[in-house]
Amino acid sequence: MMRIRLPLGDGLTEYTLNEAGPLAVVAGPPPASRVAYAAAHVVVDSLRSTPFTKPVLDMEATMAFRRHLWSLGFGVAEVMDTAQRGMGLDWQTAKELVRVSAAEAGGAIACGANTDQLDPQQAATIDEVIAAYEEQCETIEAAGGRVILMASRALVKCAKGPEEYQRVYGRLLSNLSQPAILHWLGEAFDPQLKGYWGGGSVDEAMGVCLDVIWENRTKVDGVKISLLDKSREIAMRRLLPAGVRMYTGDDFDYAELIRGDEVGHSDALLGIFDGIAPAATLALQALDAGDLVRYEELLGPTVPLSRHIFQAPTFYYKTGLVFLAFLNGHQGHFRMLQGQESARSIVHLAELFVLADKARLLSDPELAVRRMRLVLELAGVVA
Repeated sequence: MMRIRLPLGDGLTEYTLNEAGPLAVVAGPPPASRVAYAAAHVVVDSLRSTPFTKPVLDMEATMAFRRHLWSLGFGVAEVMDTAQRGMGLDWQTAKELVRVSAAEAGGAIACGANTDQLDPQQAATIDEVIAAYEEQCETIEAAGGRVILMASRALVKCAKGPEEYQRVYGRLLSNLSQPAILHWLGEAFDPQLKGYWGGGSVDEAMGVCLDVIWENRTKVDGVKISLLDKSREIAMRRLLPAGVRMYTGDDFDYAELIRGDEVGHSDALLGIFDGIAPAATLALQALDAGDLVRYEELLGPTVPLSRHIFQAPTFYYKTGLVFLAFLNGHQGHFRMLQGQESARSIVHLAELFVLADKARLLSDPELAVRRMRLVLELAGVVA
């Protein structure tokens, strides 16, 4: 039995690792009953990158993680907020990653188009927002990726009402060569997106988003909503046109939403799949086989881990995903763009370790213990 002393509760506690060991996962095809994208994080080049002024990726380690996701049957949602888009990953770096990732794609790939090449200090016009979006959409489609239309900070600042969102999205969707995925990112993930869609309330905003989808339904593959409110997601998916998917972005209740109910289900485009891919692929295989008991056994224990990683302030969830990748040997260091490895406390990381172990998601427990002890030692904790 392996043990480690962790700062849990009021002091150091000796924790005994799960005797069941890690989940045994083999490569497999994409799930048949659900579409599943994992929004993938990026690995920073710890020697060449400067936290706030010079983002440089370790492209080989970044791509190795994408190969891992593809091998488990997931599509990759590229250069999304999980990849620190808007929190360290600039458009020039994102553009290069789109090119490299799409060229190597070992499975489905969809890429985030935004307007982050615009100067955030300058007020943009609607036409400038459209032009910025179009540049990124053209880059993504030229590389061979599906477009995910991300929510734009510039648009929420300059749009005067719902009709301008309808104008922007109508223009963008009409020019795409294949149907896009819309992404409604709630303010828990990005406070600068408060008031998106021009509605005064969430219900009004949902109405505008649905209007956009219905008006452009042949150009919309699906919509991902990240509101962390399962009741609103269920309500919205029941109002979608036939053939338009609801991609859950709810990292609190994804297990229930993907399983679905008597009316329908959500597909998945989730940041948490970055961290729980081994459990998620086995759970989706069980769902394909109609084994709901096994589905719950596999995915249920990941929910407390996900709720911990995505706890408020939710936009720092990337720290937990990168830490889990570090524990599991997917990268050789725990460093991030903008120095966000420091965004969560050492107690938070220790609790993450325990929850990951309980979900059987520490792929090499000895390595994970060794790396956890290194992090604790740097924090002045003798484990």
